[in-house]
Amino acid sequence: MRLRLMLLTAAFLCLSVQARAESLLLDGLKAEVWPPAAINGRQPVILFSHGFHGCATQSTFLMKALAAHGYWVFAANHHDAVCNGGESRMRDRPDSPFRKPETWDDASYRDRADDIRRLIAALKQDTRYRDRLDWTRLGLAGHSLGGYTVLALSGAWPSWKLEGVKAVLALSPYAQPFIVKPSLAGLTAPVMYQGGSRDPGVTPSIRKNSGAYELSPAPKYYVEFEGASHFAWSDRGELAQPQIVDYSVAFFDHYLKGLQTPALTVREDGVSDLRYNSELGKQEGSVKPEEPEHRPGLLGRLRARLQH
Repeated sequence: MRLRLMLLTAAFLCLSVQARAESLLLDGLKAEVWPPAAINGRQPVILFSHGFHGCATQSTFLMKALAAHGYWVFAANHHDAVCNGGESRMRDRPDSPFRKPETWDDASYRDRADDIRRLIAALKQDTRYRDRLDWTRLGLAGHSLGGYTVLALSGAWPSWKLEGVKAVLALSPYAQPFIVKPSLAGLTAPVMYQGGSRDPGVTPSIRKNSGAYELSPAPKYYVEFEGASHFAWSDRGELAQPQIVDYSVAFFDHYLKGLQTPALTVREDGVSDLRYNSELGKQEGSVKPEEPEHRPGLLGRLRARLQH
């Protein structure tokens, strides 16, 4: 229950005042686009996948920052979206139980992979974008269940593998199915994991021994933000936004633009753990013990439901 509630992104997102991007309808997908601040020739592309019961506009602070640094950023509503015109409902349960990652396989939320492929195909045909998008410089980013989505597309589920991905940014990702299989060795793009010290439902599975970071091939990075909860990557989570932007931009700038980005190996204020193993060097962080699982009582569950 607790993990499911933490992965219910929409409750915090739909209450936020969101700066609207340009809305699109592409092959039946409701999508948003954040154009680069300066449009000049073909420019790199980043596709964002939202969390369970989130939506395409849940993380506008990061989308706008990436666009300001010269990226075309696109995000589509998946079928479980409840905000930004999403047709799902808060009471709808996940297709597969988050508390049982061993039951997940490459059929779990495969519709999300189909959404990303449809989005790409539509953009390649759209006269507004087809001559402006550089598909040889494609990055994926995703939060929570969206993190699961982009990891799977980058090779964690071989049957999902999307050719041409040059970098994958996994923001407090639901990576547990790939840990229990295990299948993260199949990643074929540089990966950056981001987590938070107050994100007990997801972050421990990334940083622990034999967790997502350790099981992933290099080049790889892990950044943990002090005090950040599971919703730090939404527009409601203002605590670590500057640091989230700094590391995310540095990661994509390095792997999509070929820029030298010293920030990737510098531990900023507000960062509780930084690890990397790449062409930039190697640094191992302190592996923290996995937090004990706390099951809320009936009153706590009711309170959580009311809050969500």
